[in-house]
Amino acid sequence: MALYEHVFLARQDLSPQQVEALVEQYRGVIEEAGGKIGRVENWGIKSLAYRMDKNRKAHYTLMNIDAPAAAVKEVERQMGLSEDVLRFMTIRVEEHEEGPSAMMQRRDDRGPRRDDRGPRRDDRGPRRDDDRGPRRERNNDEGAA
Repeated sequence: MALYEHVFLARQDLSPQQVEALVEQYRGVIEEAGGKIGRVENWGIKSLAYRMDKNRKAHYTLMNIDAPAAAVKEVERQMGLSEDVLRFMTIRVEEHEEGPSAMMQRRDDRGPRRDDRGPRRDDRGPRRDDDRGPRRERNNDEGAA
């Protein structure tokens, strides 16, 4: 059997219990086909990069799956039919990661961000007013007719 990481986004107006019921429903489909679900992480409600089906936020959930491809295909088919699931993505992996995923780690544990790397350098250098050349004087009499 193959190993998969599966993430799905559920509508924001669902309760956490309803999201858990979705996970249990898909767990049943996987187990019927001879697979199993390892770790399930609920990442909570997060903002979306863009609106999806009039939703600005969604419940994010990660599932580690060890199942045949047919079982994963069936779960994806059912998620595509469900109105509660906005998007999903399944990735085949060589092995499941131990410990919490990157989304569940504290920001301090993730490593430096771009802002922490130091000041940005501007290749052009500082801008001075005299770089633009001399200012042209405007004569109000020229434009009058």
